[in-house]
Amino acid sequence: MSKVKQFMRSLLAYLGEVGIEFKKISWPDRQELVDSTLVVISFIVILAVVVLCCDKTIMFFLQLVHA
Repeated sequence: MSKVKQFMRSLLAYLGEVGIEFKKISWPDRQELVDSTLVVISFIVILAVVVLCCDKTIMFFLQLVHA
């Protein structure tokens, strides 16, 4: 029974420390969040276009070799 109590105390202490650290978090405001989201979406679109171009180029050369 002592191990259970010790575990519960350590768990509660841990959760208390998590709560303290959680209060230290600097959350972005709405505009920062929107700006960051747009940057990520833009990067994903650019990366998809680059991968598409590479794929089409490789397919073109493979068709030349195969023919």
